[in-house]
Amino acid sequence: MYQIVAKRQLAPQIYLMDVAAPRVAKSAKPGQFVIVKMDEKGERIPLTICDYDAARGTVTIVFQTLGQSTMEMASLETGDSFSDFAGPLGEASEFIHEDIESLKEQRLVFVAGGVGTAPVYPQVKWLQQRGVQVDVIIGARSGDHVILEAEMKALGANVYVTTDDGSYSRKGLVTDVLKELVDNGTRYDHVIAIGPMIMMKFVARLTKEYNIRTTISLNPIMVDGTGMCGACRVSVGGEIKFACVDGPEFDGHLVDFDEAMRRQAMYKSEEGKYLLAMEKNNHAGGCCGGAS
Repeated sequence: MYQIVAKRQLAPQIYLMDVAAPRVAKSAKPGQFVIVKMDEKGERIPLTICDYDAARGTVTIVFQTLGQSTMEMASLETGDSFSDFAGPLGEASEFIHEDIESLKEQRLVFVAGGVGTAPVYPQVKWLQQRGVQVDVIIGARSGDHVILEAEMKALGANVYVTTDDGSYSRKGLVTDVLKELVDNGTRYDHVIAIGPMIMMKFVARLTKEYNIRTTISLNPIMVDGTGMCGACRVSVGGEIKFACVDGPEFDGHLVDFDEAMRRQAMYKSEEGKYLLAMEKNNHAGGCCGGAS
């Protein structure tokens, strides 16, 4: 059992939990995710890791209540436990394999949308702790939905916030902020975007115009987290990849976002679930974690 040692609500329908999972905390790296189950019969829920503390043996998760399972999860309190907390899974962020001194000479900016701000945090933390200065653009529907702004600033990052309705900071899209920064002379070497699919699509479209290296995370389309359901199958540079086993991070200029969004919508319908099940049965859904 994996006990919840702390819980707080970050925004409407968005919760943070620190979970006692020493082995996961010891091995976790930025960009990876876990799969949690509330009980033996519960749904497998893939969640990106928001933070980890090897000394305390805790892993921080952030989730949004979108359906029955996540609503039940939100009802758990400090002292309750998950029956399963598997991880770390997926590939770690690519920059952790780069030379630190080389990274210090680069200018990185993270573009975070909504709950996608959570997986941005451990990446910013990892870089800032190693002396790599980064910028962060956070986008949200309204001021009430902005999360982890103070935590990002506490790390020393330059943080820009924009909201759809203008109720906090400035009104506009994350792409508006990014374009403004670049047009005003900020030279970025690498953009990392994590958030809703449509947001990442337009960030990648903009950065392609500026010829800026761009990484995006396809965690929004993950379902079972093992490659078996096939829901996260996506085309990257004309090749079939699976977000949960090959990613979740990919080159944003090579991802077929339109296909990915169709598959994301497809899984939400009963007909779509049937078609995905047929793909799985025919070994077209990546049930061995490989390409088809």
